Amino acid sequence: MKKPVSRVLIINDEPLVLKEFVKGLNAAARSLDNPLGITFSGVTTAREALAAIEEDGDLQAVVVDDKLYTLNQKSPKKEMSALELVQRVTRFRPELDVYILIAQEHEDEIVDALFAEAVDGYFYREERDYRGMYRILNAQVQERSRTPFYDQLKNYVWMAKDSWHTPGHSSGESLRGSPWVNDFCDFMGEHVFDADLSVSVKMLDSLMEPTGVIAEAQTIAAKAFGARRTFFATNGTSTSNKVIFQTLLAPGEKLLLDRNCHKSVHHGVVLSGGHPIYLDSSINAKYSLYGPVPKKTILSAIRRHPDAQAIILTSCTYDGLRYDLAPIVEAAHAKGIKVIVDEAWYGFARFHPAFRPTALEAGADYATQSTHKVLSAFSQASMIHVNDPGFNEHLFRENFNMHTSTSPQYSMIASLDVARKQAVMEGYKLLSRTLALSQELRAQINSTGVFRVLELDQLIPEEVRRDNIRLDPTKVTVDISSCGYTVEDLQRELFDRYNIQVEKSTFNTLTLLLTIGTTRSKVSRLYDALMRIAREGRAPRRLYRFPEIPGFTRLRYLPRDAFYCGGELVPLVDEKDNIRRDLLDRACADQIVPYPPGIPVLVPGQVITREIVHYLVGLLRSQKRVELHGIVYDGYLPCLRVLKPAEERGLRRIG
Repeated sequence: MKKPVSRVLIINDEPLVLKEFVKGLNAAARSLDNPLGITFSGVTTAREALAAIEEDGDLQAVVVDDKLYTLNQKSPKKEMSALELVQRVTRFRPELDVYILIAQEHEDEIVDALFAEAVDGYFYREERDYRGMYRILNAQVQERSRTPFYDQLKNYVWMAKDSWHTPGHSSGESLRGSPWVNDFCDFMGEHVFDADLSVSVKMLDSLMEPTGVIAEAQTIAAKAFGARRTFFATNGTSTSNKVIFQTLLAPGEKLLLDRNCHKSVHHGVVLSGGHPIYLDSSINAKYSLYGPVPKKTILSAIRRHPDAQAIILTSCTYDGLRYDLAPIVEAAHAKGIKVIVDEAWYGFARFHPAFRPTALEAGADYATQSTHKVLSAFSQASMIHVNDPGFNEHLFRENFNMHTSTSPQYSMIASLDVARKQAVMEGYKLLSRTLALSQELRAQINSTGVFRVLELDQLIPEEVRRDNIRLDPTKVTVDISSCGYTVEDLQRELFDRYNIQVEKSTFNTLTLLLTIGTTRSKVSRLYDALMRIAREGRAPRRLYRFPEIPGFTRLRYLPRDAFYCGGELVPLVDEKDNIRRDLLDRACADQIVPYPPGIPVLVPGQVITREIVHYLVGLLRSQKRVELHGIVYDGYLPCLRVLKPAEERGLRRIG
């Protein structure tokens, strides 16, 4: 197994002093316990220091001499003070530990100036206690690399206790040796079952009321992600969004939301009883891509609805488009509106400057992240990050427990602990590699002459061009319209012939997702596959785009009130396949979502119009396969569940 390498950078502008420090610290590292492979190196200028911090992904800490380029130093090589350098370092790589070398007689002055920054500690320059310095730095790096929950889970498994509690497989004993299901045990591996334990094991803490190793792991994660509080969620970001809604919204209170939000957001509106104010997304009609809500639309909605309790936006989007969040957060907070950002696709951003600022760094109150989507956690493992100064922990905990299983999967919690550790210890290094691979892949795809990667200018809808939208380069959208395949046929060819599965598609694009697990060999295989397909020389085919989703009509009733009515089924077409007129102006009771694009065309309580009925019938009649979530079939007739007139008379209208 590869052993870790950890480097510490010493920054001192006196070469002889620097040489002595580096030599003494490396000698201490060789003579004392050094499980993390710590070594020391030094530079004499701020410029060299910043270059090393940018280039060296194994760097874990920096030690800055406070005399570096002080204001009274008349050196021609003066670049910046120690204070300025510390600020630059922590902005660029906030995960690094930062220590200061100070003179004892100036302790109060230096500590006051520097400890307003993210400084972890200081050493006296005159003491030259290299072994003591090493022990402190080693302990600090080890503290960041700890995984309290995973370590405890592993320790318990090694104890090999007899199980007289759930789960029923009893560490895999019910499967092992069975002629019928032993293959499942062999395939999954023994530790999957050994680590699948019960809440009866007190040393593993409780996800519903953590006071031990889960609480400790969450505290470490909060520091890593720049949050006041972090909570581990085992039902994905879908549940995380619902928990936050139920915490912030009382029935009837307003929420501003992007209509293109994940369906869990719309489900959260139903569960909380909130009054949604839907904001239409920008649309790139050429590629059937739905982008951010225009900034002017968001700011206008904030002005028109100052009584809203919260606003939720998705950043980045599925296609990698990122909001300029800071001015939106500022405008919302000026009206007392909480800001929630769904960062399901952006949970890695804190660990590389190319992706920042994160939602929390831009001032958001809540951020939900699908750690499993983009970091090394198991599926469904997510995090909720909280920076809300008015956070009601009791109410949050009640809602969290309402959605959390009393029998959580402990391996999932361990994977969140480990994913955080990896992001902190080598996230910068891995993300630098991912960015380099993204650049290579884009160039290679474009070199085929048939496939073309869409960059920000091609992706961004016209109405948000001045909104300072940025692109996450780990999401690669490929225009396939010249390859001679339909998107379905191309995906089938890639899967069947080249063993490649892509993330998603529109009628003329494929989306590729690069992560910290992407390797150069994967990039090479994808390029080889696309180049072989390009060389087939097929004539371009006519590709049928999806019709544009109708604009939002209006809500007649709160979504929760409409959803919980019994309603009745009314067919979209009659037995002669003619469109039914008696659906018009009725209130829908369900969420109707065509996929793609995955945006609700109807939500509970929304008024049905002729345009919407024609749109849905058109999709049903289309030769292109489209999933229509929420449509109910009565025999062969596709139906909508709508409110009965008597039910409508019993509800309060909101529009």
